[in-house]
Amino acid sequence: MAMDERPLVKRHRWPVRLWHWINAVVVIVMLMSGLMIFNAHGRLYWGQYGANSDRAWLEIGSTGSAGYLRVGAVQVPTTGVLGHWRNGDGVVQRRAFPGWATIPTGYSLSAARRWHLFFAWLLVVPGIAFWLWSFVRGHVRDLTPTRTEMTPRHVWADIRNHARLRFPAGRAALKYNILQKTSYFGVVFLILPLLVLTGLAMSPAMDAAWPWLLDLFGGRQSARSLHFIAMALLAGFIVVHLLMVVLAGPVNEIRSMVTGWFRLPPERADAKAEEVA
Repeated sequence: MAMDERPLVKRHRWPVRLWHWINAVVVIVMLMSGLMIFNAHGRLYWGQYGANSDRAWLEIGSTGSAGYLRVGAVQVPTTGVLGHWRNGDGVVQRRAFPGWATIPTGYSLSAARRWHLFFAWLLVVPGIAFWLWSFVRGHVRDLTPTRTEMTPRHVWADIRNHARLRFPAGRAALKYNILQKTSYFGVVFLILPLLVLTGLAMSPAMDAAWPWLLDLFGGRQSARSLHFIAMALLAGFIVVHLLMVVLAGPVNEIRSMVTGWFRLPPERADAKAEEVA
């Protein structure tokens, strides 16, 4: 069947598409401004610690002419990438993340905080609206794995098919598979809320208003560590998500998220056999 003969079907409703593209911009800006904020103190702690003399569980720093990343007792060299790198003028910088990965590119904690807090509102307000719409219109059911899908046999079959780049075809391509459901549900209902709550817990003003936030996360430094871990998980999700879009067919995938219309991939002759296997 020729490409133009494959049926176009509606795949994504407009609130999903709108929220997706808002987040595509907001999350990138918040990631990059967050890395600049991290540059002010490239160490992470648990509990009530946080002074330079305290033992950090994660540190990005430099020793003389070398950069390093240390996690617990494991230390790896990162010279030229993290901790010790050169800016566009060739000047050596000894901050955790390079300028090309941060907003702003030059060191400014105050500017990074302004970027971060402004875009935080663009994350929270549309996010709450999307949450409400998801529950009212039943979209949350589309993202919730069923008991059958959560069986080890089903999960392994989906992992195996993705590893072999055998993506769902025909009408099956219109539904979220178990890997998509797990990752999307985790991002929307776990990682993003964790980012918001830990971000609030790091605010002295919010701690005064809601002191239970510090108790919930075990202190401001623990909240900072959890915030960083959630950020890293979100960044990992974005990388894998973009890779899957490219491998599944970027034109068709992007069109469906812009216009809502998706061209069905043709059924494979062995699709039925794979479902049974």
